[in-house]
Parts: sequence; structure tokens; C-alpha cells
Amino acid sequence: MSDINPAIDGSSKKLLFVTGTRADFGKMCPLALAARDAGHQVTFFVTGMHMLRRYGLTKVEVARVEGIERAEFVNQQEGDSQDRILASTISGFSAYIAEERPDLVVIHGDRVEALATALVCAINYVRCVHVEGGEVSGTIDEIYRHCNTKLCTAHLVSSDDARRRVVRLGESPESVFVMGSPELDAHMRPSGVTLEQVLERYEIPWSDYGIAVFHPVTSESDSMAEQARALFSSLEQSGRNFVVIAPNNDPGSAAIFDVLDGLPSERFRIIPSMRFSYFSELLRNAGAMVGNSSAGVREAPFLGLPSLDIGTRQTNRSAAASITSAAATDESTIKRFLKDTWGHRFQADTAFGAGNAAQRFLDILAQDALWNLPKQKQFFDGEEQLHPFPQLAS
Repeated sequence: MSDINPAIDGSSKKLLFVTGTRADFGKMCPLALAARDAGHQVTFFVTGMHMLRRYGLTKVEVARVEGIERAEFVNQQEGDSQDRILASTISGFSAYIAEERPDLVVIHGDRVEALATALVCAINYVRCVHVEGGEVSGTIDEIYRHCNTKLCTAHLVSSDDARRRVVRLGESPESVFVMGSPELDAHMRPSGVTLEQVLERYEIPWSDYGIAVFHPVTSESDSMAEQARALFSSLEQSGRNFVVIAPNNDPGSAAIFDVLDGLPSERFRIIPSMRFSYFSELLRNAGAMVGNSSAGVREAPFLGLPSLDIGTRQTNRSAAASITSAAATDESTIKRFLKDTWGHRFQADTAFGAGNAAQRFLDILAQDALWNLPKQKQFFDGEEQLHPFPQLAS
């Protein structure tokens, strides 16, 4: 742990975290809180699904974080295409950073808002770090993720494998730091709430339940209705109870919502969004997780929870023993998983980190390695001489 206090030695930085969804906020929040407590000036740029009532108006969750500033920007109306959202976000974020000029922008992953903000930073020579680049998955998300890698100044990846992929994309090894997945920090410690409080708050009538999250796959939007019908039909036939978290707003979500609207309420509790601590407690106590959310291949294996990964959205992302893969129409595999694996617990999988990402983040901020990186990037075309972790000054 670094003993540098930036508030004392004058190295305090203006850090801007971009969040467009409940998912990336859960990953960004541990980093932002650690930076706040270390004396940095922290702001969230809040946009995307956070600003839409259908998806839980989750901007209120950001507003609950004490000791940070926030800027809110409505970048879309429900049903807007991805390219229109991209253009709107570029315009709004460009105006914002021209006024605020942060020292460092932190983006996450593979959403269109991250792509827009990374592009604005690159054009304006604003330092930008990318969290959880270098990973593989299905759909257009992978394209966005690798584009963000090429646009950003530095990379805070979750694993050694991800670091190798980023370097193969032509990024200098000196710019790639293995940090781990930050949301695991929150799952590593007690949630701060009890299961009883979660069940009461979200009106969940059962203590034996699974969690289902099924997002649209943009490259398969024409078949999302069929996939959703097949999956939730299998879940209904299983006789199990499910808490269903609503899908994100990618193309194809309307078809999934149509299926969710027809599910029997005595067996399915549909929730637009949940507070992160409440979701964490719900996840820890679930019988299983089903769907195509990244939580099924990251958080669930970390907690030892069995998960059924449906379809192509998370293809090749994890090889954890607790994960079973199936197509949405593979009724026999889904049935067998829900009958035989429900309620089992596996050894914790730490392929995406051990729950210390926030401390790694502070160590990186406190060293010169990040701040000395040139804003004008060059393609790295040398031999890969990679160590498990970049060397930080002691």
C-alpha cells in the first residue's frame, strides 16, 4: 500500500469516472471511493441507462455516494439507435471536459458511452484509462472494448491473459496494469445488509430462489424474442423461483421485456435494478444464476455460485468450473442444471482478481508510471517481455 497522501503532498488529481449503467457503476464505485479517501477530487459523469426511468432511474444510486461531485447528461431517449447515442454522448461529453479539463478520465468496458468518451479524450489529449480491456466475449461489445483499448492512454486489466491481449493490440506493456475486477472488492467484504432486508425491500416472497439476467445480443436482435421465450419457458417448467433483473437497453430489449411481462408473478419477481450491496447479498444466497450477464462469469464464480451461461454474449470469457454453458433453446441442459447443480457451492474462482483492485488502483495513481506515459501514443511493435504485474516503485 502506498503511504503517499496526495492531499498533503500536492499531487491530488481531478479524476472523472464515466458511468452509463448500473453494472459499470458497481465496478467504478470501489475505485472512486478509494480515490476519494486518498484525497483526490472525484466526479462521476452520469449518463446512459442511469437517466432512464424504465431501467430504474439509477442516477439516484450515484447521488447517494458521499464526498463526490457528479454531472448528469441525458444522452438518449428510449429506443434510440446505438449510433445516435454515440453521437449525442460525444457532443455532451466534449462540452463537459472542455469546461472541466480533468487530469484523468476513467472508463469501463464495452458500452457505447465508454467508446464515445474515450474518443473525445483521445482527440483532446486528455489522459484516459480503460478498466477491464483485453477480454473476449460475443456480440458488438467486443468491438467496442478493443476500440476503447486503442483510444485510451493506459489500461487497468483484470488478468494476465487480458494484459497479453492488450499488448497484442499494439499497446506498450508499460501502459498495461493488472488490477483485477473492481466489483470483486465489494463482494469480498460483507454487504452491510441482511438477506431478510433484501427480500423485504424488493418484495421477494421466497428464500429459495435463483437470479436470472438475460440481456439482448445486438448481432442476434432478430432472434431475441425466440431465445427469451425458450429460456424463460424452461425456467418456468423447472418449478424454481427466480428474481429477474431487467435487461439493458441494447437493441432487442423490447422483445425480452415482452416475454418478461407475461411471466407468472407467483414464480418470477421482475426488478428494474437493485442497489449494489443488496444485489451482492442476493447473489451470495441464491441457488444459482442464469442468463448472459457478466455477473454470471465473474461475480458468481468468485462467490462459488453455480451459473448457467446462456448463448453467445459471454463466449470464451471464463473457464470457471462453476459455469455451465447452453443455448437458450437447449432445454435438456437447462433442466439438468436446475435440477442437479442448484444450491451447490464451488471453490472461489480468482481468475479475475482477488478483491484488492481498489488498492492496486491507488498504488498505480501514486506512482509516476501512469503520469509519465506520453499522450501521443505509438504502436508497440516490439518483443513481448511481459511480467505478471508491472513493476511499481516501492
